[in-house]
Amino acid sequence: MTTPSHPEFDRTEFVLAVLEWLEGRENSPEAVDDTLDLLAHSRRRSFIRVMRTYGEALTLPDAAEEVAVRETGTPVAELSAEHVATVYISLYHDHLPRLVDAGLLEYDQERDLVSPAAIS
Repeated sequence: MTTPSHPEFDRTEFVLAVLEWLEGRENSPEAVDDTLDLLAHSRRRSFIRVMRTYGEALTLPDAAEEVAVRETGTPVAELSAEHVATVYISLYHDHLPRLVDAGLLEYDQERDLVSPAAIS
């Protein structure tokens, strides 16, 4: 008997895997909550994946383009400038500061350059 591929099943498996991983580790409830909150937004997860994939510094506009490509499945040449600008603004104002504060990324504001810190 095969188990149907259903989003609820996948979520259940994921939650159980995370709980199993956490079992036996010394993690404060606050640390677990902070980590799960950090990963809660799909755009933030895409941003982390982009930075891990490249493994080197990217300008924030280039990172925003890559995140937009991943979100839409649209080639970069076909993305609207408005969509990329929306992604850039959300990365700059919301997601980047959280990831920098968590020590995952570094940001040089003068050069608008994002570098992987702990995720390379």
